[in-house]
Amino acid sequence: MSLSSWVCVVTGASRGIGKGIALQLSEAGATVYITGRCEKTLHESAAQIKERGGNCVPVKCDSTNDKDIEELFERIKREQQGRLDILVNNAYAGVQAIFDNMGKKFWEIDPSMWDAINNTGLRGHYIFSVFASRLMVAQGHGLIVTISSFGGLRYLFNVPYGVGKAACDRLAVDMAFELRNRGVVSVSLWPGAVQTELISQFVMEEKIDPKMTDVFVNGETTEMSGKCIVNLAKDKNQMSLTGKILMTSSLSRLYGIQDIDGRSVLDYTSLKFHLGRTPYLSWLSYVVPSFIRLPRFVFALNNNYF
Repeated sequence: MSLSSWVCVVTGASRGIGKGIALQLSEAGATVYITGRCEKTLHESAAQIKERGGNCVPVKCDSTNDKDIEELFERIKREQQGRLDILVNNAYAGVQAIFDNMGKKFWEIDPSMWDAINNTGLRGHYIFSVFASRLMVAQGHGLIVTISSFGGLRYLFNVPYGVGKAACDRLAVDMAFELRNRGVVSVSLWPGAVQTELISQFVMEEKIDPKMTDVFVNGETTEMSGKCIVNLAKDKNQMSLTGKILMTSSLSRLYGIQDIDGRSVLDYTSLKFHLGRTPYLSWLSYVVPSFIRLPRFVFALNNNYF
């Protein structure tokens, strides 16, 4: 119960990664406000959290509705005497649209794809962060975690997805610049391939590229990101990480943690991983040690933006 008396908000927590994060935060003793648009799935998540001994407050809240968001934080201010320790920006509404339009170019898709992907998963993150920061700055501490992905660095799925994830990373970094002197930490977190309910469904329906299927089949559970956030929250040196893009694989090494099923987290910076997916060089993956990793700057240089 290392986070006993802490107050947290996890957006989009009725299923998937958000639900997994809420489960881990509540298991650590925190009071977790979970948001979502569907009351039924929200209450199902809340029931599961309470079954595991956690304290959960389900709140129907549309991440595209500014009034809903403002009212949530007014409620927290009233019920928790202004205390808020962690905000996890996780809500995302574009997964179905992405997989329904796999293989299509941006000019072949209705322009509304932009809104489907980025209204909830980017604009909503900013609005949540504004209201959360007001409480955190007033108390002099807090942690904001924005869930993003490798798609912010290189092309993945489609144009709106990549732009949105790159913007999420920049949002976390720029917020950290302004919040640093107020005691509030802001980071972007990249989970690996995660076995969410929708992803599992798409794998079964063969909507995912066969080359990526094994990555998702052997991917992280939805609670791995939560384990990373709990350990980050407890880290007395977390301010040294503010403004950075963190990977679940890196945090699992830093804190010496494994996934809830006991597996080690797949490391996407491992040279062994990349050799295993490189034609004619895959045989080298059998002899290269897993602890040899590519420096982070190599991933950025590979994109050759300048």
